[in-house]
Amino acid sequence: MNLLLAKTKEVILTLIPVVVLVLILSFTFVDIESDMMIRFLIGSGLLLVGLSIFLWGIEISMNPIGEYMSKEIATSNSLIKILILGFLLGFLVTVAEPDLTILGKQIESASGGTLNSTLIVYVVSAGVGITISFGILRLLRGKPKFNVFMTIVYAIILVLAIFNAPEFLAISVDASGATTGALTTPFILALTLGLSTIKGGKDSEENSFGLVGVMSAGPILSILAMSLISGQRHIQGDAAVFSPAKGVLGPILSSIPSITFESLLALIPLTVLFFVLNFAKFKIPKRKLLSIVGGLLLTLFGLILFFTGVNSGFMDMGWVIGMQIAALDYRLLVIIGFLLGMIIVLMEPAVHVLGEQIEEVTAGHIPIKLIKITLSLGVAIAIALSMVRIIFPSVQLWYFLLPGFGLGILLSYWAEPVFVGIAFDAGGVASGPMTATFALAFAQGAATVIPTANVLVDGFGIIAMVAMAPVFSLMVLGVIFKRKARLYPVPEEIEYVAEEGTLATGVGHSCIMAVVNRGYGEEVVLLARQNGATGATILNARGSDEKGLRIPLVNIEVQPEKEIILLITDAQVSSKVATQLGKMDHLVVDGKLALYLSPAEALVKELPPLK
Repeated sequence: MNLLLAKTKEVILTLIPVVVLVLILSFTFVDIESDMMIRFLIGSGLLLVGLSIFLWGIEISMNPIGEYMSKEIATSNSLIKILILGFLLGFLVTVAEPDLTILGKQIESASGGTLNSTLIVYVVSAGVGITISFGILRLLRGKPKFNVFMTIVYAIILVLAIFNAPEFLAISVDASGATTGALTTPFILALTLGLSTIKGGKDSEENSFGLVGVMSAGPILSILAMSLISGQRHIQGDAAVFSPAKGVLGPILSSIPSITFESLLALIPLTVLFFVLNFAKFKIPKRKLLSIVGGLLLTLFGLILFFTGVNSGFMDMGWVIGMQIAALDYRLLVIIGFLLGMIIVLMEPAVHVLGEQIEEVTAGHIPIKLIKITLSLGVAIAIALSMVRIIFPSVQLWYFLLPGFGLGILLSYWAEPVFVGIAFDAGGVASGPMTATFALAFAQGAATVIPTANVLVDGFGIIAMVAMAPVFSLMVLGVIFKRKARLYPVPEEIEYVAEEGTLATGVGHSCIMAVVNRGYGEEVVLLARQNGATGATILNARGSDEKGLRIPLVNIEVQPEKEIILLITDAQVSSKVATQLGKMDHLVVDGKLALYLSPAEALVKELPPLK
């Protein structure tokens, strides 16, 4: 329940600023019908409950699934298997992404049915699967460097974009942002962290980020390639006329059956793959498996409530506000867009997930508050510029995207290495549920009112702008960090040498260090306490005297996972603790127990100066 309360708090912080902004606008500049306002408030409540349960389920199910999947991929000695598993994971988790489903329906509506929503979802998911498989391969091999890899990917995108129509470019980059939402981000981050932990090495910190950024390139490549392969250069069709739903409960109740069916279809593929691998490989204990199943059911229930909330007036509200603000004053449209950008990025649930991983991996070296401030300003400017693009038809989307991504990639060669992966990941997580629903509807509503704007060309592209802003802004921050590190280097640790006689002997304490295979640490601690020890510290590690499993094709040696237990005990009980631990045959045989015992002496007088 504590986890649910924490997720609910996250979502409340996500929704309150948007609801407050809508209420302020409805009492000042915008005239909202009472039915739509009630539906919006009900939809906000459903979003609050649904997204909280959804994130709770993700934590219980997707994170463990991602951990098991990463072990299966990293310990595979077959290159083909790595590529196939990577593709399946990327494809299946993207098909289940709610933001992409919402975007697919918006594209189908805006194109007058010319582009089918299901086709968009599957083409985009295939693109994600391909880029994820090659991203995993790059991570395991350690080459090319991540910034070089992304340079190659975006160079291919640039070539494809030259031969495509503006509407396909806008749709492709919006699809890129929509794929990294509430479902995909936690799973891919867990997968990345698992792979980097298993691989280890001096680049493990940098390898803990970047795969979300890699998957963001997949939709752009696939949509642009689809346009060239099919020969379709321009989308023919009239955008559907916007017509808000009537009534309060009717639109909500009528959407539940179809939403339930779509949500079920979204989760089935990944669930089936997991259970097949569990039957063949994982063999997860029954209790842990039941927990994961419960998490998947929570994810499904939360997904249904989330979609129902979106369809209950949330998107209608964004559309109406965009229409009325654009009709009132173009300058106000830019200002509201800027404020909306500052609010949305700070309140995206996936931003909190990434922030927690940044703090965990960098041990607080990169302040998360600084990351959020940089993201907020970058995204606010990006949405404001998106409004400028809608107002002035001569301003093209690529005017911003090309220099933004280009400078971001260029700066990646001068930035602190860990910032490169973080920046590309942040570009994905910034464009989450709030952007894919409210902000996109806001932009499309404005585009329908402004005479010179085209909904297909100008109404889309805002998600792409939001995805581009963090890449550029965080790369700038990374360059500043690296320059600061050069100007103010961290002083080297000075070895302290105590003078003879400063240490007391026979103080009466001993340090016991026990090393066991992962999973046996808690049993060691329990047994030690039963024999007189008062406390212990468990550290996770990897390695042994024996050679680990070497993966031939990617040339990686995977060392076994270990747990190191440190105990400071009274000298009178230390021998007893060590003896009892050594008598446990299953700890010695199965847990590969190794014991180390040494006196723990204490300083008893003032330390002399450092030498």
